[in-house]
Amino acid sequence: MQDHPMRILAGSASKELGARIAMAYGTPLCATKHTVFSDGEFRVSIEETVRGKEVVIVQSTFPPSDNLMELLMLVDAAKRASAKRIVAVIPYFGFARQDRKDAPRVAIGAKLIANMLTAAGVDRVITMDLHADQIQGFFEVPVDHLYGSAIFLPYLESLNLDNLLIATPDTGGTKRANAFAKYLGVDMAICYKQRKVANQVASMRVIGDVAGKDVVLVDDICDTGGTLTKAADMMKEHGANSVRAVCTHAVLSGPAYERIETSSLTELVVTDSIPLQDGKATEKITVLDCSDLFSTVIRCLVQNESISSHFLIT
Repeated sequence: MQDHPMRILAGSASKELGARIAMAYGTPLCATKHTVFSDGEFRVSIEETVRGKEVVIVQSTFPPSDNLMELLMLVDAAKRASAKRIVAVIPYFGFARQDRKDAPRVAIGAKLIANMLTAAGVDRVITMDLHADQIQGFFEVPVDHLYGSAIFLPYLESLNLDNLLIATPDTGGTKRANAFAKYLGVDMAICYKQRKVANQVASMRVIGDVAGKDVVLVDDICDTGGTLTKAADMMKEHGANSVRAVCTHAVLSGPAYERIETSSLTELVVTDSIPLQDGKATEKITVLDCSDLFSTVIRCLVQNESISSHFLIT
């Protein structure tokens, strides 16, 4: 192990995923230590030498913001320990919904996070299904932007649904849903929604014929589940045979679990970019492992090989 040129370590928010990525890559997870003081402040340390090594740090930056801070501190620790190159693997890139100035006097949080990661010493970022593609341009270092479609499409094909229809729960996801529909050779429907305040859907309508179809809603994030479950209920009201949903990042905050359990959804398929909350799992949620995708891309990166074949669709 001491002669291995790679060190893969994980923050506390993605410890299990990091361990699976390391296992798939073929190396043990590098030991780290997370110490919390009585006032809530914490300290991180890398417990193995990383001098002259390729260091991969796995950490999703979902709330609380301590997860982001821990990632930054691990990057700083690796840099000060003379790592050769530091790659941040961020399966879920938090603050990605703050990608533009859409109101007076608001911050562009995604750009701020990109600046912080670069300042900390990150040499490269690997992430999956950014909420907005343009966030890649916020970084001054290379970004490998992977797509959950590489995981979801094989699963959808294995279901062998005869009357498959791809749908998007809002107009913002039209491009993503269209890519799924084009790949699978099926039609697409759109839900048009209006909001008055964040996380609350004021009205929604369906554009397209969903009667008799096995509908699959495609989205990148499921937060409170309000939009997704409302769209699923509307699909059933318009005659859909069944309604499933695929969402890359299972944020699942607030009443999300209860909404999913009582909704018309047959199944919600997510990745393990964010671990499900303890004690709140429901039989309707299917979790697909994304560790193989990340470990393969890391291997290609180290060996200077192309990763374009791992995108599947964009």
